Amino acid sequence: MNYQTFQPHPDLSAIVNFYWTLEVPFDVNNSKQKIIPDGFIEMTFNLGDKIKRYTSDSEFILHPCAMVMGQRTKSYYIEPTGDVNSFAICFYPYGFSNFVDTPLKNLVDKEIPLKDLLGEIAAKELEKKIVNASNKQQRIKIVESFLLNKLNEETTIENIVKTTVDALYLANGNVPIKDILKEDLSKRRQLERKFAKQIGVSPKQLGKVIRLQTALKMLLNNETESLTNIAYKSEYYDQAHFIKDFKEFTGVKPTAFLGNENMALSTLFYK
Repeated sequence: MNYQTFQPHPDLSAIVNFYWTLEVPFDVNNSKQKIIPDGFIEMTFNLGDKIKRYTSDSEFILHPCAMVMGQRTKSYYIEPTGDVNSFAICFYPYGFSNFVDTPLKNLVDKEIPLKDLLGEIAAKELEKKIVNASNKQQRIKIVESFLLNKLNEETTIENIVKTTVDALYLANGNVPIKDILKEDLSKRRQLERKFAKQIGVSPKQLGKVIRLQTALKMLLNNETESLTNIAYKSEYYDQAHFIKDFKEFTGVKPTAFLGNENMALSTLFYK
């Protein structure tokens, strides 16, 4: 697997986390890969063969060639039907709402064709440019030109949402919303509504995903560390709480994650 990441233009760095590319030659022995929630929203262009997303053990749908993947509340399996060649924009949780009018709660746990969000003409034009680009750097220039032009048409994200997301990341997801709002507790319902529209999930749900990512990276990079220490450093109440949350999102216990062939892609993404 050839996985690469690229940093965005400074004018987009507050909205776009990074760009990534993934190239995987087809192999009949390749196994299904489990994708774990990461708190981000992604715009993905599939330049290779079709990719299956399983909706049950045996049933699947095919990913659109150009799509937006909304916030995830649960893990899922994907499997390529041939060669993989993907290019994607990874947006911060509050970033993508700058470019669409659709409430992001409508995108949760879904892959939405780009044309349904940007309009058929604009989506087809962008997809055509991305497909015909000669290399990764040119694709980045194309998408950055599109995003910067689009950004000038939209209003900026409201400060209450960005402040909350920033605080959650700073605390690795483990901070009560009342502590973020301080004396402005009357804004809690307002915040919940704005999160549903601009992020897609609640502050509490995003915080759980961020905290899991902190623990997951620790698990991958310190494989010999005990689960008790990882739970403590990730600020879980105890090891049992950590294992419960981990299994809720990944479907397996932490000890079953390492070395699992179905987790190879997630390990590559999160390590």
